[in-house]
Amino acid sequence: MVRDIFDPSSISKLAGGMGVGHVRYPTAGSFNNAEAQPFYVNSPYGICFAHVRVPLVPPVNGNLINTSSLMQFMDEEAHRHINTASDSELLLNIFAYNLQQTGKFRINEEDIFTALTKMVNQVKGAYACVAMLAGFGLIAFRDPNGIRPVGIATRASGSGKDYIIASESVVADASGFTDWEDVKPGEAVIITRSRVSRRQIAPPARFAPDMFEFVYFARPDSVIDGVSVYRSRMSMGDALAEKVKQVLKDANLSVDVVIPVPDTSRVAALNLAQALGLPYREGFIKNRYVGRTFIMPGQQMRKKNVRKKLNAMALEFANKNVLIVDDSIVRGTTSKEIVQMAKDVGAKKVIVASCAPPIRYPNVYGIDMPSRKELVAYNRDEDGIASAIGADLAIFQTLPDLVESVRQWNPKISEFDCSVFTGEYVTGCVDEAYLEHLESLRADNVRGKLQLDTGSAQDRVGDSAQQGKDKLGFQTNTSSPVTASDDTIGLHNSFGKP
Repeated sequence: MVRDIFDPSSISKLAGGMGVGHVRYPTAGSFNNAEAQPFYVNSPYGICFAHVRVPLVPPVNGNLINTSSLMQFMDEEAHRHINTASDSELLLNIFAYNLQQTGKFRINEEDIFTALTKMVNQVKGAYACVAMLAGFGLIAFRDPNGIRPVGIATRASGSGKDYIIASESVVADASGFTDWEDVKPGEAVIITRSRVSRRQIAPPARFAPDMFEFVYFARPDSVIDGVSVYRSRMSMGDALAEKVKQVLKDANLSVDVVIPVPDTSRVAALNLAQALGLPYREGFIKNRYVGRTFIMPGQQMRKKNVRKKLNAMALEFANKNVLIVDDSIVRGTTSKEIVQMAKDVGAKKVIVASCAPPIRYPNVYGIDMPSRKELVAYNRDEDGIASAIGADLAIFQTLPDLVESVRQWNPKISEFDCSVFTGEYVTGCVDEAYLEHLESLRADNVRGKLQLDTGSAQDRVGDSAQQGKDKLGFQTNTSSPVTASDDTIGLHNSFGKP
């Protein structure tokens, strides 16, 4: 727990006026301390780097989708050694490489924006990152499609301001920061002692925030890209109620009570119950000391921890037809155990309703969703899914209703990344060969093996015919004049000093 590690005593020992931290649970198959963030490189200029919103999935995580070709470039041409299989470290070294090409003793903001521009032109995928340059300042940037969220807020501090960069607005709220503002897709922000500079470092792309942030990942009290997560989940419940009403009518079934799977589905389940005129009850009591089961390594561990995580109260299930509402169904492990728990305490019929459509495709943008064959919806219709999880009926939200539930709160968002439902990946370059390669690395029986595969994927970026650039599009001319002293910011450790 963060509060157990960063207690007042530990915080009081930290020196300086800026810092970078990263909160990450153990990802599937990896408990490797070497992959703990943030990462750091001493050369050039001392850079500390972290993803502010990506649960990484080694050995090739679903964050950058052209990892293999970039690893090959780092080895053969940039001559920078990558110590782990995390593409956070890879992204850091690409950034560092581009900064080094300036050839300057000291760099300025223009150099940083230029290096970031070169970097985002080479990498493909989803990322929201924060970096710190020693004695210089903080940097934040977001992928051109805005798939992953990140924002900035401020608070008064003496005669100036404090700044915070985080993945969700609730972090700023809890720390007394206000005026939250999302970093735009393809935008970079540099915060120094004297000012805040912002620049578009990537050309306009399809703005498509990840739908799963609203379905599951984000806290309900967060606002992401102008959308209240809480309001969007209320709307999901309203829309799902209409689908449930029709399906129950067609199946000639009635429901006695609506019960959510805590915690994410509570908001939607309450609205659904109100729309259907049914009682809402908390039938599952959650053990808050067990983490999210869908990211745990191995099917047996996930199954074992479901019953440690939840306990069913017979009072709310016995002799009733129960509608259990969940935010989504991924592997089906949790759902199967939950259905069985409900039946074990006396439920007559168990109907499961999902706020999201069936998940039939893996996520390649940083969320640990497994290979297609591990997904319960793979090659199954809704009746097949119900049978697989032991439910009498399974009801799923339609994709148009899900999209509208979120988009209505910010009509400026024209589309979302819904690739886990549709198999359409907004960044492109995700073909069957790539998915098969990814699945071979994500499979439960090989997740514990740390490996760096640099030769099996095709080079998916750049144009080798570009004049003056190498095969990945990096500028080959590294000569650059050293700027005059009045055009630089010193890199000595002087942050916060007069």
